[in-house]
Amino acid sequence: MRPVTVTQEVPSAPDDAFAALTEWQRHGDVVPFTSVRITDTGFIARTAVGPLGFDDVMDVVEWAPPHAFRIEKRGRMVKGWATVTVVPHGSGSLVSWTEAVHVWGVPRLGAGVEAFFARLLVRRLLGRLTRS
Repeated sequence: MRPVTVTQEVPSAPDDAFAALTEWQRHGDVVPFTSVRITDTGFIARTAVGPLGFDDVMDVVEWAPPHAFRIEKRGRMVKGWATVTVVPHGSGSLVSWTEAVHVWGVPRLGAGVEAFFARLLVRRLLGRLTRS
């Protein structure tokens, strides 16, 4: 797993940015072919096309609203973690999202590809979830 960090200024105040980022079911609106189900410890993102798909099981393991949270990815297909911080910045916030992910079956040589797609997905999440 190769961690990637995306840092982005957002127009929302920290409380609002944090609330938008942790509205877990909205993640399914942003990630293609994905729906989200809330669990007792976090959520499961189900990505599927027809009958083919996988569950990305995520547990929220640290919770410090409105400034930070950490997620552990514990599914059979997807392992890893994400740490997100939100701090005041100008009239809005600065969000920093660091994530490391490994998809089962991808060889170590594919870590760069995993990191590339993780960065794309995080940029998409930040851009769409934090719009005012």
